[in-house]
Amino acid sequence: MKTNEELQNDVQDAIKWEPLLHAAEIGVIAKDGVVMLTGVVDIYAKKIEAENAAKHVTGVKAVVEEIKIKTSNSWDRSNADIANEVLNALKGRWDIPNDKVKVKVEDGWITLEGELQWNYQKTAAKDAIINHYGVKGITNNITIKPEFQKVILQKEVEQEFARNWSINRKDIKVIVSGTKITLSGEVSSWYQKDEAEKIAWKTPGVCTVDNRLVIEYDYSYAD
Repeated sequence: MKTNEELQNDVQDAIKWEPLLHAAEIGVIAKDGVVMLTGVVDIYAKKIEAENAAKHVTGVKAVVEEIKIKTSNSWDRSNADIANEVLNALKGRWDIPNDKVKVKVEDGWITLEGELQWNYQKTAAKDAIINHYGVKGITNNITIKPEFQKVILQKEVEQEFARNWSINRKDIKVIVSGTKITLSGEVSSWYQKDEAEKIAWKTPGVCTVDNRLVIEYDYSYAD
């Protein structure tokens, strides 16, 4: 079991461990498994890095991210400049089909739209642009539409969970409804929750994954 102070220290240490981050930029508050991140950074990628670092700490059940982005005036960029750079970045990815993703930029906030066949392509589109200077946030509205419709069998999804060493299949309930997979139950870490969703998204024919898994962890409330 962890106290709130121990969880706070663990998250702070995880952030210190990331080369991209400076611990002084990120504030951490922990309460009963909920971690709040505050501070000011100069690029969007640092927000994502801090959030991911916190999520992978044992005992973290939820992350509230309130980190602000503030760029130097000398690095201010127009929406047109950002849009052109984003489009070039997407074209440079082998795993994203050309001209399938539409980009809108407003005050440095990027919205991605379009249709792709696989969720890994949707993830790749976001990953391609998080490091660009001037990006303040990303809304990924890309939808998944497989080229070939395949009947999804619940048993096959459950078997894939059983093959993964990091997940206890008995803790996860799988419900298949057409092209949608819903996951429910309890896992002990955010890593397991993310891993379960990744496995579900790899299922041929899936268009939607509803991840309702709950992270359960025992805490000491003595502090």
